[in-house]
Order: sequence, then structure tokens, then C-alpha cells
Amino acid sequence: MIKKLFFIFFTGCFKLFLAQQSDTELDQLRTKYENFEENDVRAFPFIQPYINKAKKEKNYAKLVQGYKDGVFYTSENKDKLIYADSTVWAANLSRDKDLMIIGHIEKGVVYYYHYKKFQLALNEYLKAYEYSKNTSNEFLKYQNLYHIGVVKSYLGYYEEAAEVFTRCIVYYREKIKTIIKSHPNEIYNNKRAYLNSLHQLIICYRHLGKHKEADATIRKGLSEAGNDPDYTQEKGYFLLSKGISEYRDKRYRQALMYLNQSLPSMKNSRDFARLSVNYFYIGKSYQELKDTHESIIYFQKIDSIFNEYQFILPELRENYEILIDYSKKHKDQTQQLYYTNQLLKADSIISKDFSYLSPKIHKDYDTRTLVDEKNKLQKINYLVTVIIIVLIIWAVGLIILFAKRHRKAKEIKQKYIFLEEKFMKNQDVPKEEIIPVEEKRNLLHESKVEELLSKLQIFEDKKGFIQKGLTISKLASQLGTNSNYLSQVINEHKGVNFNKYLSQLRINYITLLLFENRQYLKYNIETLAKECGMASRQNFSDLFFEINGIRPTDFIKNRMQEMEEKE
Repeated sequence: MIKKLFFIFFTGCFKLFLAQQSDTELDQLRTKYENFEENDVRAFPFIQPYINKAKKEKNYAKLVQGYKDGVFYTSENKDKLIYADSTVWAANLSRDKDLMIIGHIEKGVVYYYHYKKFQLALNEYLKAYEYSKNTSNEFLKYQNLYHIGVVKSYLGYYEEAAEVFTRCIVYYREKIKTIIKSHPNEIYNNKRAYLNSLHQLIICYRHLGKHKEADATIRKGLSEAGNDPDYTQEKGYFLLSKGISEYRDKRYRQALMYLNQSLPSMKNSRDFARLSVNYFYIGKSYQELKDTHESIIYFQKIDSIFNEYQFILPELRENYEILIDYSKKHKDQTQQLYYTNQLLKADSIISKDFSYLSPKIHKDYDTRTLVDEKNKLQKINYLVTVIIIVLIIWAVGLIILFAKRHRKAKEIKQKYIFLEEKFMKNQDVPKEEIIPVEEKRNLLHESKVEELLSKLQIFEDKKGFIQKGLTISKLASQLGTNSNYLSQVINEHKGVNFNKYLSQLRINYITLLLFENRQYLKYNIETLAKECGMASRQNFSDLFFEINGIRPTDFIKNRMQEMEEKE
């Protein structure tokens, strides 16, 4: 019995040792990337081995952490959602309630922060809330409570959200005081949660018109964030809030200073909603400073974000009212119609996502006015129809052009294949059939003809045709005959005149080189022309096309493509 108890004790200790050793190895692997910035994909060569090891060892706590890291470091929203789903999956396998809370919070954050799908986000937070009822982990409870508050704030329930954030601030502030000697990650997570709660409370105060409370909280946030690089993003939010506060108090130069200081953080965090708010108040500040041109640039940036994400905050609705008025003033009916359509689209999204706020928004352009304005513009701006017709004609023309180009490319490809079969499969260029001497009318003795044909063969074999400036007189002199005799032999036995004969030799020679030696594919047309004895680039290109049925540039393009496919 004692031996059995000893064996059980020893086995348990050994398993505990292996688990601790595994955790240590995983923790060491994580140190290689945990200090990277958010959305830094360089972390993934380390994250994937971390996930694989945790999955193999069924270490679900570490596996959840690995998938969370995947959400944090990937730069694509669709990938963030995939990793968030995996986080929930791993948490469910563990049957650990705390891990399940973490998984659903993570997925909720992706929905609201990266997709602005509030209902889906709230569903995840409520699932996490159900699991949190029986947990002793206060940090997770308040983390989930914070995110529920964020959704409430986005939807316009500012009083309720302010109460939530006040509770979070009290909890995290007390937590920070008691964890001074804790692990750096625990300190960082609590401090960041505290600063984010302050920022969200500022947003609530601002929308509730509690400006003194908002300003006091901004000062506190800037003081608490300081210049610590770990909280650069949070400081950026406080600078944005400070800029809005300065704008409210009509200190437009100071507003621009704080708003521009916050811009890098907004861009790096990829928080397009707050970036839009930043652009809006920069534009409004320039507008108040009578710099209309600069203000419109920033209002148009908001339109670009709206087009990309199909999301807009209710407070930014005025952006389109300003752009419509600007278009009216400049009698730009096309832009006026465009921004009118954008405002109608924005109203539709606001009514859907912000049902609580929608009836309360002050609208200089109500829906009926907008529709009437839109119809009026469509009637007046008849040029739009003309433009559409022109665009259709242009599109058809492009289709025809592309079809012709495709057909031409196909023809070029066929000619290239023909050349490849001619030069590569037979290796040597087919020689012109020599017509027997007795069948030809000539004034030369048979032995003289045979002698000249033999010399021409040597001339071809030694590549004598690549001489620059070669004429029939020069070649006749080199072969020990006269021009008339040489011309007669070439005409009767090669079937072409001297110039055609020389051109065929040169083009066949360079074509074979292009097939056999890839170095020649790198040369320009001028160099290839000189290589085969031609002085003129255009003459070379024309002769190449005449003999091969394809331009040298098209030939080289097809040859390089073929070689790349083989590799």
C-alpha cells in the first residue's frame, strides 16, 4: 500500500514537473515577440510554433494565449476574427470558465473595435458575463464590464455607460495601488484598462455636456499616461479629447496643436472611428480660422473612411452638411449630388446602428429635404446621363480594345510556338533547298557553281554574315569571285536575292541565340541588332517581324515567360 501511494505521489510530481517545464519553454518562446507593437506581423514566425506546441501538449491556457496573440499581432481584420474564433474554441476545450470569459471578450473586441458590429459584440460580452457570474477573477469581470460600457457609449446610452466606467476606474485604480510589485504584464494590463476607462468616461461627459468634469478627467488622463511609451495610444486619446475641448472653447490654434499631436496614435491604432473624429475637429478648426481649402481636405478624408468602412459616428453627420454647402457655394452639382447621396447613406446607417441617438440628432437637412434635393439635382444635372452614356461607350471601346489585344497576344503566342518548334526541335535552322545545277539556267560552269556554293557554306558555318556593313561586292571579293556571279548563284540556288539571303541568315542566327542563351534575353534591341551585324534598330525589328512573324520584344517576352514557368 505504501509503495502504491509512493508511486502515485511520484507520478503526480513528475507530471507537475513536465507541465512546469512545458510552461517555461512556451514562456521563453513568447518572450521573443511579446514586446512587438500591435499589428506587427513579424511576430508570427514565433506565434505559430507557440500555438503548435500548446495544441500538441493540450495546454489550453497557453493555447488561448497563443490565439489571443494572433488577434493582437495580425494586421488584417478578417484574420483577427479567425484567431478570435480559435480563442473561443480553445477556451471551450479547456472547460475553464475564466478562459471562456477571455475567449468571448476577445471576439467581442474584434466585432466592436474592428468591424463596428455592436450587436454581435454585445452578444459576445453577454456570453462572457454569464460565465463571469461564478468566477473569482475580478479583473475579468471588470474587463467584460468595461466592454459592455463601450458598446453602451457607442450606442448613445451615455448616462449608463458613465456609471460603468466610473466603477471600472475605481476598481483599476485600487488594483494599481496593490500590485506595485506584481508581474510587469499585470501592472501594464491594469494601468491600460484604467486609462481606457478614463478616456471612455471623457467621451460620456462630453456628450452629456459635463464639460468641467470632462476637462478634469482629461488633465488626469494626460498626467497618468505621462510620456511612458507603453501608453502612447492611450495618451493619443487624451490629446484628441484635449483638442476637442480646446475647439469647444474657441481656441482653434491650440485645438489644432493637440489634434495633430494625437494623429499618429490614431493612425497606428487603426481606430478609424476616432481617426474620423480627429479629422472632423481638425477640419472644423480650420473652418473657424477661415482656411476653407484646408478644412475641406479633412472633411473629404472622413468621406474616404466612410466609403472604406461603411461606418460613421452620429456626431460626424455634420461633415456631409458642410460638404453639401461647399458644393452648392461652388456650383458643383455633381459633387453636391454625390454628398447628398452620402448623407442619405449615413443617415441610414446611423438610424440602424444608433437607434437611440437617431431621433435626437439635430438635422439641418432632414430626410425629406435631402430626397427633394437629390431629385432636383438629378433633373438639373442632365449631364450625368450623358457622362454615363460616354462611359458606357468608353467601356465598350475598352472591351473591344482588350479583345483585340488578347487576339493579337494569342497570335503572337502561336507564332512563337511555331518558331520554337522550328528552331528548338530541329536544333538547326532549316537550310534552303539547293536546286541541282543542271535544272537551273546559268552562264557559269558547273564546277564554278559548286565551288561558290561550297564557299557560301563555309561563309554560313563561320557566321561570316554578322560582319557589319557587308555588301555583295565585299562578299564577292572575300569569296574570290565577282558580284554578278555571286548574285546569280544566290538567286538560283538560294531562291532569294542577296539582301534577303543575308537578312535570313542574320535573323535566324539571332533567333537561335535567343532560344539557346538566356543572357541574350537581357539585351536591348540595339544590342541584338549589332550582334547579328545590323546597324539600325528599326531595320532589325522590321526584318525580325518579316521573317519570324513576331516582333523581337514580343518574342523575348514569351521566351522569358516560358522559362519562368519551367523553373
